[in-house]
This record gives sequence, structure tokens and C-alpha cells, in this order.
Amino acid sequence: MQYGSVRRGVFLERPNRFIARVIMDGETVVCHVKNTGRCRELLVPGATVYLAAGENPGRKTAWDLIAVEKGTKLINMDAQAPNRVFAEFARSFEPNTAAVHPEFTVGESRLDFCLELQDGGFHYIEVKGVTLEQDGHARFPDAPTERGVKHLRELTRLVAEGRRATAFFVIQMADVKDFSPNDDTHPAFGEALRQAAAAGVNVAAYTCRVTPDSLAIDEAVPVVL
Repeated sequence: MQYGSVRRGVFLERPNRFIARVIMDGETVVCHVKNTGRCRELLVPGATVYLAAGENPGRKTAWDLIAVEKGTKLINMDAQAPNRVFAEFARSFEPNTAAVHPEFTVGESRLDFCLELQDGGFHYIEVKGVTLEQDGHARFPDAPTERGVKHLRELTRLVAEGRRATAFFVIQMADVKDFSPNDDTHPAFGEALRQAAAAGVNVAAYTCRVTPDSLAIDEAVPVVL
């Protein structure tokens, strides 16, 4: 996926989870943060950030904060990006795909994707974006997510009915060793993920190629449960 106009800035502060103040071209601007997670290890004063021009001209904030440099690593933190890049990657992940259906309602949940297969079957996918990295290891979530637990239980139910299901983690950065659930932050999510895997839900984690104005899914990394 490709962004339009992207500019470099320096992060100042995040007054609330929706907005941040950034110095861009010597001026302080207020921008929309496209991630409502904590991101405390990313959005630190003085960090280099990247802003994309907003697509709605009538919006109060003209820019979206989409990426940040953490040391030598560039991390995309746009919460909408994982679904967009998976939509582009779906047929590479499941070559038997005949059609890609986003935001598919099944049971009591709305899952991110249903891949309609050429043989008439279906493959249900829930996508999660990962921005937390610790010593080269990717972790999810960075804040408790009861909604995430619900989705894992829905995937587990689908597998119990004989259907195919995958929890797909888009690691929004390159060069990580592996992926694990972040039990320190939300042990219930980690337990639900391990139960889902034991029940037959496929768990996949892929790194991304990241530039200030683009994101693309790259390669699989080991999942450590």
C-alpha cells in the first residue's frame, strides 16, 4: 500500500489518544494519530515521525501520524494499514482464493476477511497489527483487548465446526526474530491464542517492508506460544 504526500516531523506530545503535536517545517501542527493503542515506547518526545496528508479536506486535522522511528527501526503505526496490506497479500497467502470479502459477519462477530476459495470452501481471517517490539521480538497486544479475545474465540468456534480460520498478525516493521502474545499486558489474550492454536486455528505472523510512505507484507517469522 502507498500513501500520498508524506512529511517528516518531530513528535512533541500526545494530549489524548486521538491527536498529537508535532513540529513540521519549524511549525507546531496538530495531527490525528491513526492508532488508539498506547504506543508509549514509540511516541516519545523528540522521536522522528512521518505524517500523511489527510484525505478529508473538511477535517479539523490536516495530517495523520502514520510512522515513527524507534532507534534505527522504522515502524508503521497506522491501525488501518494491516487490513489494507493483507487485502493486497491475500492471494499470496491463500493461492486458492477466488474472492476476497472484507468485514465479514459470522456468528456474533465481524471478522476482517473471508476468503472464498476456488473449491467452494471458505477461509476466515482475523488480522491484527503489531507495533510493539522488545529486544527484537514482536509482541501483541500493547494494551488489553477484550475484542481481540472475542475474535479468537470466534475463530476457535469456526474450526470446531470444521471450517478453516487464521489469526494473522501483521508486524508493522522489519527485522524481528519472532512473534509472541504479550502475556504481561493481557494474559487472557495469550491464553485465548494458545487455546485457538491448540484447537486448530492457524496462527501466522509476517514482517513488513516499511518506508515513510509505503507498507508491504514481507516474510513469515516464527510464532512462539
